[in-house]
Amino acid sequence: MISAGDFRNGVTFEMDGQVVQVVEFQHVKPGKGAAFVRTKFKNVMTGAVVERSFNPTAKFPTAFVERKTMQYSYNDGELYYFMDMETYEQIPINASILGDNFKFVKEEMECTVLSYKGKVFGVEPPFFVELEVTKTDPGFKGDTATNATKPATVETGAELKVPLFIEEGDKIKIDTRTGEYMERA
Repeated sequence: MISAGDFRNGVTFEMDGQVVQVVEFQHVKPGKGAAFVRTKFKNVMTGAVVERSFNPTAKFPTAFVERKTMQYSYNDGELYYFMDMETYEQIPINASILGDNFKFVKEEMECTVLSYKGKVFGVEPPFFVELEVTKTDPGFKGDTATNATKPATVETGAELKVPLFIEEGDKIKIDTRTGEYMERA
């Protein structure tokens, strides 16, 4: 059990039969009246974000989210297959569960699969990936205003903005959390 007074960012707990994760919290002690905890939390299954205040002594059962490293194998239409690295078992995951940042993942990359009581609710790709640029316009000399960028397509088909000096065939490092170019690989 966890009390509302012990909330921290990232803590997961069960509330009303749902698994929620604390996104933001603030312990408030007004001049008059009792203290309370103002909380913003996200339903880990649906992604819905809700704000609510709690009495600091309110108790909730702790939810243990299983995080397992698995290798992305291939996709077949709407299903994406991940291989358990210990048992070599293939697990199909629906495309609707994958986030927008999954567009930077290519076959054989390791991802973290999130599940609660055996039900998969999310897939976290690696924070940084190295991909090859397959299509981009050439950068022009003299076209060097501060932080000038151009669109580029990487080997997974994802598009992002890169500096003018990046050319087709270059390997680049991408932060999957923001979808931004980091550096040449």
